[in-house]
Amino acid sequence: MTDSNAADDNWLIDEDEDELPASGLGAPDQRLWRVLIVDDDVDVHAVTRLALRNVSFKGRELELFSAYSGREAFDILRDTPDVALVLLDVVMETDDAGLILARRIREELHNAIVRVVLRTGQPGQAPEQRVIIEYDINDYKAKTELTTQKLFTTVISALRAYESLNMLERSRVGLGKILAGATNLYQIHSLREFASGVLNQVSAILDVGSDGVLCLMQGDTGVTTVVAATGHYSALNEAELMPAAHPLWPTIAKAFAEKKSQFEHPANVLFIHTQENREVAISVTPPWPLAQIQRDLLEVFCQRIAAAFDNLYMFGQLRKAQEATVVALADLAEFRDSGTGGHVRRVQMLSSSLAQRLHERGAYADEVTPQLLEMIGLASILHDVGKVATPDHILLKPGIHTPEERAEMQTHAAVGRTILERAANMVDGVSYLTYGAEIAGGHHEHWDGNGYPNQLKERAIPIAARIVAVVDVFDSLLHERPYKEPWPHTEAVNYIRDRAGKQFDPEVVAALLDMIERDPTVGRTPD
Repeated sequence: MTDSNAADDNWLIDEDEDELPASGLGAPDQRLWRVLIVDDDVDVHAVTRLALRNVSFKGRELELFSAYSGREAFDILRDTPDVALVLLDVVMETDDAGLILARRIREELHNAIVRVVLRTGQPGQAPEQRVIIEYDINDYKAKTELTTQKLFTTVISALRAYESLNMLERSRVGLGKILAGATNLYQIHSLREFASGVLNQVSAILDVGSDGVLCLMQGDTGVTTVVAATGHYSALNEAELMPAAHPLWPTIAKAFAEKKSQFEHPANVLFIHTQENREVAISVTPPWPLAQIQRDLLEVFCQRIAAAFDNLYMFGQLRKAQEATVVALADLAEFRDSGTGGHVRRVQMLSSSLAQRLHERGAYADEVTPQLLEMIGLASILHDVGKVATPDHILLKPGIHTPEERAEMQTHAAVGRTILERAANMVDGVSYLTYGAEIAGGHHEHWDGNGYPNQLKERAIPIAARIVAVVDVFDSLLHERPYKEPWPHTEAVNYIRDRAGKQFDPEVVAALLDMIERDPTVGRTPD
């Protein structure tokens, strides 16, 4: 219902309009303070808008929304983010519509930050003391006492309180994102993926778009490498070095020169120095100047990033050492069996591709894990490492082996598995050596259980071994050995196809045939 008291007609008395602050347009990229006027009287909306037409706070003007009932106001608050203040009438479609809305804001929308100021032309309908105690509102005004100046004071006080609460909430959320983000960053191995993750986390903390650039300088070389770029700056991913003509470069260069972060809106550069003598600059361009609390949060995050960069470097070094160890073991085995030529390298590449194709086909989703996809290629080169224990007169024999020699030759699978399992057990978790042990011990097992050394059958054979089993035989057939000439490609493919379900896993064979159908040169050695 519409308030009808005669006093309502002059509820907004213009005390001294000259005392209103002059209109101050904020920068065009500034957000506006959102204020919702809730009243069923059209004239109240018009007069309120007139009174607040020139009001601004901290360089930001007001954006006014209007609702003419409690239900309409609830929908606006539900669908419109960042409403700072609600100027709320009590008596509208019902005598307590405003009070019901005040309760719904807190209890249904769970919005504890928006400031709610009750304005009523009928104080008797909602006594101030009872309302203040029973409802989570922030101020109570009779319309008769709201002059232009007092309305201005009420609005500015509410906006100031909203800003403080909003910053506290952003701080809480931002710190949570820092903790979660730092944890996620430690799980990323690739430097470019890591850098992209950093940019995304910074954007999340700022609660803005993902436009950013991460640059890296090694020592004091002055050479600035673009490691990652997102959003509007994605084109910089194609540039190895940061272009000197780029608009962000002056601020980035200043950060490197002064060795501290720069906040020169719209360019903001976070400077990070790591213990490994690397300097990192992260440049972001949010659409509004960063508040001090956002700067403080980013500085805290930068400390976490510095530690993450150092850990990433150490992880990379350990990984390189592990890879070098694997390669050395494979080279040792191949050194004695010079007739295999580049067999292990071809097995490495084809095993990795075949595992990826299995993944794309959706086969064995529980076994073809991201970890397997990452490690199977390098681990596969260890498949014959057990041959280091095979006597030369058997290993290098150009002709057919006798049954006794064949039995001796077959021991290399168990020997390889034993050697690699012993090494893998010295490392926590799953490593290249773990998969290498599975491959060395299982790549001569057969799908039907007639292989060696343990006559494993079907999925009892590790998936890595089932993949390498196909690749090892396929490559061996296609290339010369001391005891055989290379097979034609078609015959080698037919052999693999015919042995599916007997020697080889049918799904793995199907994936290989799929690869060959797409690219008939698979397995061939380039001329």
